[in-house]
Amino acid sequence: MLCWGNAKDGQLGIGVEGNSMFEPRNCPVFSGRGLKELACGGQHTMFLLHDGSVYTCGSNSYGQLGHDKPGTSPEPVGALDTQTITMVSCGRAHSLAVNEHGQVFSWGAGEGGQLGLGTAEAAVRIPRLVKRLCDHRISQVMCGNQHCIALSRDGQLFTWGQNTSGQLGLGKGEPSKLFPHPLKSLAGIPLAQITAGGDHSFALSLSGAVFGWGKNKAGQLGLNDKQDRAVPCHIKFLRSQKVVHISCGEEHTAALTKDGGLFTFGDGSWGQLGHGSTNDELLPRRVLELMGTEVSQITCGRRHTLAFVPSSGVVYAFGCNSHGQLGTGMLGDARSPFPVKAGFLTGNIHGTGTL
Repeated sequence: MLCWGNAKDGQLGIGVEGNSMFEPRNCPVFSGRGLKELACGGQHTMFLLHDGSVYTCGSNSYGQLGHDKPGTSPEPVGALDTQTITMVSCGRAHSLAVNEHGQVFSWGAGEGGQLGLGTAEAAVRIPRLVKRLCDHRISQVMCGNQHCIALSRDGQLFTWGQNTSGQLGLGKGEPSKLFPHPLKSLAGIPLAQITAGGDHSFALSLSGAVFGWGKNKAGQLGLNDKQDRAVPCHIKFLRSQKVVHISCGEEHTAALTKDGGLFTFGDGSWGQLGHGSTNDELLPRRVLELMGTEVSQITCGRRHTLAFVPSSGVVYAFGCNSHGQLGTGMLGDARSPFPVKAGFLTGNIHGTGTL
């Protein structure tokens, strides 16, 4: 496992709180222990092992670690010891975990209702079961800054938390929600993937149709304007592109196509769209510098983007680099894709950007 970027709150899990790291460094804490997945929040990180155990590190200002130990090194979330966890997700300051039975647990900041517990508590320090979802086997969960989306195994979509920009997709004038609510407007459409940005959300259908809703201040919905949407809208521009994966940053979005093409749109002020400029893009635009290569995985951090090209074993990064989150070994933002400084990156890379 390699890590880089902001280490101020111990969120890199290397045993110290410290300065930013501008190039990848080995984090040996889970060596040989079967690390399955990790998720990065605003200032905290979750690690999921193949045995279903969960570890966290970083800031614990709102209880988002789920334990009371110092956040400098990954520590087990003891309250989940009896669970076999299969999926984790982090918001700005809250955390979600799904067990093998499709039950959801939440903890951390809850002021916007993002924990789905029926309360608006500032801090929930021990994981609690989201009882409203117990009748549904949840297969995917994703956290935005202060909202969440969940997809059940029978294809139902649920949203909850803050709705200031329509990010719950429940319609105009709907207030924030303390409990999960079904998003009925996409009922009947078989969904492959859900994802959340800061205050916007996306769903990808099995047939490759892309739907977005919520905040659109920078064009992050790809609808050729800057108006928020309170209900899911079909992103017609991507209709012919055979999209297979979507990732969202705080105010930008990246879409990966079946043939390994990368499209980005939304806020470009840090170079996170990879088009050589800091312009916003209101329509999905292909990252031309990566044409001729086949990208297989993408992920967005708050204001940066990563793309993995398996044929060369190179991870490309672009966007904000204020804390070394690009891992290029250099200071300064990058407006175009730049290789992450690690010639030893080979095999299947699983990356996740830090908000």
